[in-house]
Amino acid sequence: MSSLFLALKLFKGVYNYGGKDHKASASPSGSNLDECRRVALNALKVNESTCTNMKCTFGGVWNGGGGDGQKNMFVASFFFDRAAQAGFVDSTSPVVKVRPVDFEHAAKRACGTKLENAKSIYHSLDENDLPYICMDLVYQYTLLVDGFAMDPLQDMMLVKKVQYRDSLVEAAWPLGSAIEAVSSPAQL
Repeated sequence: MSSLFLALKLFKGVYNYGGKDHKASASPSGSNLDECRRVALNALKVNESTCTNMKCTFGGVWNGGGGDGQKNMFVASFFFDRAAQAGFVDSTSPVVKVRPVDFEHAAKRACGTKLENAKSIYHSLDENDLPYICMDLVYQYTLLVDGFAMDPLQDMMLVKKVQYRDSLVEAAWPLGSAIEAVSSPAQL
C-alpha cells in the first residue's frame, strides 16, 4: 500500500489510474501543499525542459509567443469545475473572473482538511475525488503559474458556458471545431 501526501488526512482506499486499482492511504500528516507542488512541477517537467524555441511553457513546448493575448486568459472545463467545487466561484455563472492565487488559497484550505470533514465542505465533489481535492487545486495553480508563467495576481476568466447566437453553450475543448462545423456552409 502506498502512502500518499497528496491525499487528504485519514484517507485509506483505492486509487484508480489508467484502469488499474492501487491500494493507497494518506500519510499520517495528510496532504501537503509543498509536496503536492513538487510533484506537479516534476509532472510538468517545468525545470527539466530544453527549450529550443525563444519562449517555452513546460517540457520544452513553445508558449505561442505570448503577446497581448496572454493578458486576456480564458480557462475552461476542469478549472471551472474544481473552482466551483472548492467554493470560490458561483457554479451557476457562465463566466467568472479569478486569479491563479485563488487556486492557491483554495488549495491551502483543502490540504489542511481531514477526509472526514471534506464532504461537508466540498459537498458537490464526487466522493471518489474528495481525497484528491488538495492535489487537483495545487496542480491547477502550478500549471497556471509555473507552466504558463502567469502572474499569481493576474486576472483571468473561468468559462463554463459561452454565448453562441441565442444560446449558452458548454465550454469544452472541441467547442471551436464544432461551432465552425455547424456554422460553415456545406462544401461539395
